[in-house]
Amino acid sequence: MSPAPETETARLLGGAAAKPRAEAAGSPAAGGVVTTEVPGEWLPSLPVFITLPLAAIMMLVLHLVLAARQPPVAAHHYTMFLGGVAAFSVGAAVLAALAAPVRRWLKRMGPIFAAGLLLLGVWEVTTSGLELLPMPYFPPPSGVLHSFMDDFDVILDSTWHSLILLLSGYALGVVVGLVTGICLGWSVRARYWGMPVLKVLGPIPATAWIPLAMVVSPDSSYSAVGLIAIAVWFPVSMLTASGVANTRASFLDVARTLGAGRAYLILRVAIPAAMPNIFVGLFMGLGASFLTLVVAETVGVKSGLGWYVAWAQGWAEYGKVYAALVVMAVFFSTIMSLLFVVRDKVLVWQKGMIRW
Repeated sequence: MSPAPETETARLLGGAAAKPRAEAAGSPAAGGVVTTEVPGEWLPSLPVFITLPLAAIMMLVLHLVLAARQPPVAAHHYTMFLGGVAAFSVGAAVLAALAAPVRRWLKRMGPIFAAGLLLLGVWEVTTSGLELLPMPYFPPPSGVLHSFMDDFDVILDSTWHSLILLLSGYALGVVVGLVTGICLGWSVRARYWGMPVLKVLGPIPATAWIPLAMVVSPDSSYSAVGLIAIAVWFPVSMLTASGVANTRASFLDVARTLGAGRAYLILRVAIPAAMPNIFVGLFMGLGASFLTLVVAETVGVKSGLGWYVAWAQGWAEYGKVYAALVVMAVFFSTIMSLLFVVRDKVLVWQKGMIRW
């Protein structure tokens, strides 16, 4: 039995009246708590103003206790680094008390940076303090920082060469992969002949082609670009073909009814509908390109981060190896973050529908 009209009306009015009361209870004037969290986001319930400064100061004191067991120059550089981090943390805490944007950033990112500082402290205690890990394979953080500063010019030059190789190979692989995927996804004839080739050659790791690439191309740089392009080509082609082939038939029928030709159907209907799949392929290809770049640089290229790691390992300079790994982490994660920004701009219509 349906509720009486007056009962239903009272319930709706009561719900509408309860909403302003709930908002008023959460407003600053009512003494409520104003939440700045994004829906669906979890944040640690830690003190906003003291978590990061306390962790930074603790790690600075810990390093000063263990500094006597480390080379003076390396210990001095690491002391300056931790001192700068501690000063920045205290300054951020002071600004957070005055500015809401800084307070939101500190609440979201403070626990993460504090956890990173604590991991550095564990690393330093394990290596310099308790000496549980053998040298020179596991240097303390001060040794890694000293190696980075000592070889800064070489690491910067290697990063630049790696960026050129990565972007060249990735761009080539994306272009070829998009063309291949669109052809396979749109044309049944192209899919009949091309899909078996894609399924047979695509799963072969790009690094397995290194011996052939070194024979075919006399220039190791061109070989590295080709290997990266092969690594990117397969996931981009496969997922683009899947997205184009699974375009809703209703979209195509409506466009045909309005007089759209083949070019319009491909460029303005099928490709936009396949963009979520295409971006998944771009992310997968980017991850594969990182691996292929490092491997290709270790076997033939005479510059780049992969070459630098192999060179430092050959001289047992493991502080430089770890410094290069840190640069790789920052370098690759920055490129991945930029691709996320592009994805958010292109797929803005998905906001609120899909969480990555």
